[in-house]
Amino acid sequence: MIKVASYNIRKGVGADRRRSPDRILDVLREVDADVIALQEADRRFGEREGVLPLHLIEEHSDWKPIIYGMKARSLGWHGNTLLVRKSTRVVDFEVIHLPSLEPRGAVMADLSTDAGMLRVVGMHLDLSGLWRRRQAGAILSHLSACVDRQPTVMMGDLNEWTRGAGCLRDFARDFTFAETGPSFHARRPIGRLDRIMVSSDLRILDCGVHATAVSRKASDHLPIWAAVGPR
Repeated sequence: MIKVASYNIRKGVGADRRRSPDRILDVLREVDADVIALQEADRRFGEREGVLPLHLIEEHSDWKPIIYGMKARSLGWHGNTLLVRKSTRVVDFEVIHLPSLEPRGAVMADLSTDAGMLRVVGMHLDLSGLWRRRQAGAILSHLSACVDRQPTVMMGDLNEWTRGAGCLRDFARDFTFAETGPSFHARRPIGRLDRIMVSSDLRILDCGVHATAVSRKASDHLPIWAAVGPR
């Protein structure tokens, strides 16, 4: 079994409008997942500096980031990155270029974990339904083109409000969704914008939304999580 989680950290800005990397790390420690997909992990302008300083992650957490940043001080690719346990071996990783009008991207990594090999994709899709479907198609095409196949988890902020429509229907042809529940807005969640999906060779053992006093203040999204294992 391996626990995965997805969290849109809103560049570290909480409900009180304060940017607090320490508070984000507090939430991540509460969730305590083996692999975490982060969205909005970099600031938007200038050097696109990572919201969570590398020394803070190294010294005060059990994870290491996969550095996808195209700029020296950024963590992710268009704000997307993955955190993995320090004991996890990162076999390979790459960015996935997505068609978009505004900066969007996805990241992928092949991981050697205590539970075996796992391919993980993190994403943050567009606000436009048309572009979300194009982006979903690009991600699925990228996975289909991979020479070697691995048990796969995909997760992130899909920005899809309508259940079973649009990009959700596209992903559902090959992946099963974890019924985690609504995660947006953090103070009163009604939208299932954040999603975790698994390939047919994996099963979802448990899942949920991490709603605590700290997570309700740290971002406008709540983290979601799932425990997955081989089918």
